[in-house]
Amino acid sequence: MSQAPLVPSAELLRRVIDAECGYTASRLSVLERLPGNPVGVASRRVGEAYAFRARHLPISSFNRVVGLTDANAGDVGPLIAWFAEADVNGRFEIAPGGHAQAVRRALAAAGWAHSDFHATLFGAPGTAQNPAMGVSVEVVDAGTLEAFLDAYAAGWAVTEREGFKANVRGWLGQPGWTLYLGRHEGQPAGAAILHVSNGVGYCADSSVDPAMRRKGVHLALLHRRSADAAQAGCDLICAQAAFLSTSHRNMVRAGMALLYSQAMWTRAA
Repeated sequence: MSQAPLVPSAELLRRVIDAECGYTASRLSVLERLPGNPVGVASRRVGEAYAFRARHLPISSFNRVVGLTDANAGDVGPLIAWFAEADVNGRFEIAPGGHAQAVRRALAAAGWAHSDFHATLFGAPGTAQNPAMGVSVEVVDAGTLEAFLDAYAAGWAVTEREGFKANVRGWLGQPGWTLYLGRHEGQPAGAAILHVSNGVGYCADSSVDPAMRRKGVHLALLHRRSADAAQAGCDLICAQAAFLSTSHRNMVRAGMALLYSQAMWTRAA
């Protein structure tokens, strides 16, 4: 990482939101292209905000509104209805900054509540680092795609593994994407994705097989993506993690800093 840290700003926050949501849109497009759109993918823009919906995939990151501000607070009701018509539990993610007071009031009036936080980290791309002993990281190609998908599924505890793999083989070759396979002593151990757009490298979806954790694989995947983002001409990298999780701490070890914690709003019980 660069020795001179980036200074948080509204502009950086906007770039990070755009990068993260750009990755989500790209990932959902792979599912949307499946014959008949079986997952029921839909998306829309509301001002500067992003809204995503995956009717038959009840994962929060695919059913959410990100970045809604008071300029579009009147859209809270229609967006809630948009989720309801697909019978999905949506989520509104609100970044700090004082531009969503009317949004919060509208959500509260509709019976929604602040239920959690999630950390967003950022930093300047760095240079290549030597991984821990026995750890290596490689870019995935057609010959290693299955090993990557198996490592990814193990790390994220995917239960329907073959169905998952069939749905996401289109990740390889997706514009702006690079897939990475981490190994320990030559064995597949972890997986990660780098999505590059508009000078921002988004470090996405890193996972490590539980049997291979605490060996330096996750940190090595971060360092490799940071260095590759620099090589791709990025001036900014970012990532998300559960606050104070192992992923969060490894991102700090890799030179990233907390940019903000977004507030998650969900329908109150």
